[in-house]
Amino acid sequence: MNLDIDVQEKKGKNVAFVEGEVDVYTATKLKETIQPLAEGEHDLVIDLSGVDYIDSTGLGIFIGALKASEKSEGSMTLTGLNDRVRRLFEITGLHEVIDIDAAKREEA
Repeated sequence: MNLDIDVQEKKGKNVAFVEGEVDVYTATKLKETIQPLAEGEHDLVIDLSGVDYIDSTGLGIFIGALKASEKSEGSMTLTGLNDRVRRLFEITGLHEVIDIDAAKREEA
């Protein structure tokens, strides 16, 4: 499956709208897009409302982006997670280290 990523700057934050499946086949595209954003001077919001599946490779990309954003003294927030994706972050314990905003979904 394809992965589409649309990056916009909103209210001083970089917002990445991700749509598709995040897996070993699409992880490189995700990493190449969000890693530089995480290393930048703006806070990063990743809207996953268009994502139904993430594998362990994808989780690793988010961990790397989190570390990069912390190193650059920024922040990274995930939004728009459906129940299935949210459960994956809970099972792995990543919901305790990654800021997941349950209430909001970014507007494109």
